[in-house]
Formats: sequence, C-alpha cells, structure tokens
Amino acid sequence: MTTALIYLLVMLLVAAVVFLLASLVFGRGEELAPLAPGSSPTRLPAEDVTGEDVAATRFQIVVRGYKMSEVDWVLSRLGTEIDELRGRVTELEGRLDRGEVPATAGRCDE
Repeated sequence: MTTALIYLLVMLLVAAVVFLLASLVFGRGEELAPLAPGSSPTRLPAEDVTGEDVAATRFQIVVRGYKMSEVDWVLSRLGTEIDELRGRVTELEGRLDRGEVPATAGRCDE
C-alpha cells in the first residue's frame, strides 16, 4: 500500500513540475480582450492608398477562410479610391481637351 502511495505522490509531483514548466514557457493562459463589434484590425490609410498598402493588408483568418466583413471593407475602400482617381483623371483630361490646363503643367522635368 505504501508503494502505491509513493508512486501516486511521485506522479503528482511530476505532473506539478510539468504544469509549472509549461506555464512558464507558454504563459498563464490570458486571452486578449475581444474586439468591439464592427471593429477590425485590418488597416488602410484614410487617403492615397498605394500598392504597398494593399500588399501589406492582412485579414483575420476564421474557420472558413478570411473574415468576410474585413475583405468586403477593403474591397469597398479600394473601389472608392479607384472611382475617385478615375473621376479626377476624367476631369483633368476634360480640362486639357478644353485648353484650360497647359500640357506641361505639373511636370517636374525642368
């Protein structure tokens, strides 16, 4: 009977040591606070989105792939940026066709 108790105590001691080592290595098990509803860690600049910004964009990975709300948000932002840029290009081309802006205006060649 005493042999069984000694084995039990040794097993408990080994389990406690393994648990303490794992706690030291992996932390105490705290979790980050959840994000507020509707918020996202995905970031893009408020204006002047560049190709580097798009390449650096990362999304949360969920069970079935990327988080759809984040992907939708990024696509919406990029679509708006493209629409604004195309509108600006059309406006400037129209002004150029009407002769309102010299063809060399805005160039830094000289």
